[in-house]
Amino acid sequence: MELGQYEVVEDMLIDGLKIVQDTRLYRFTSDSVLLSRFAKAKNGDNVADFCAGSGIVAFHFYALNRHNVKNLSFTLFEMQKPLLQLSQKTAVLNGFENFSFVEGKLQEIPETYREKFSLVLCNPPYERAGSGFDNDEYEKAVCRKEITINLQEIAKAAAFALKFGGRIAMLHRADRVAEVCYTLKAVNIEVKKIQFVGGRYGAKPYLVMIEGVKGGKAGAEIMDTVCNERE
Repeated sequence: MELGQYEVVEDMLIDGLKIVQDTRLYRFTSDSVLLSRFAKAKNGDNVADFCAGSGIVAFHFYALNRHNVKNLSFTLFEMQKPLLQLSQKTAVLNGFENFSFVEGKLQEIPETYREKFSLVLCNPPYERAGSGFDNDEYEKAVCRKEITINLQEIAKAAAFALKFGGRIAMLHRADRVAEVCYTLKAVNIEVKKIQFVGGRYGAKPYLVMIEGVKGGKAGAEIMDTVCNERE
């Protein structure tokens, strides 16, 4: 496998596994790793990774569970071809044969994926688009801001792709937790677990991780806040 001029191989810090990144493009943060640890795998899960980027959530989730959970399969959805190509290289590099890749917008998810998945993972762009791009290049901005897709469209795509009883595990801004809950409920996904993320112990949370179940009954577990210390 040949790397591009700006591509680098980085350690996933699990079993010697590696991930391919491009130094010019959006690179994953520790938030993605938190989500992969929050989500729970079940034997035979058919997993979709929405807004996959270079694939860190799905790859890290698989690395954490592959020795204890059987027959996991993954489909990564990403609209930016260069990022999707990085995830394809990562799969080849690690010898992962249970990953497939779909380029395109979630708003145009093909009919073949209707009610196909038992789990959706999603670390979406969660800054509102109205704040502008600042100094971000467009390719990085669309990974952070709701420029090409918003929360309502993600929820609709998840409801389309999930089987009845299927789960979604996603990240979002802590101050948008109410919006996430009612947006998921509007598409028949009931929030079942909520866990806030703080930058340090005792600090105001800046992120929230949510698990929802398609067709689930009302009632959510509020989990202890997790600390994600940043230097």
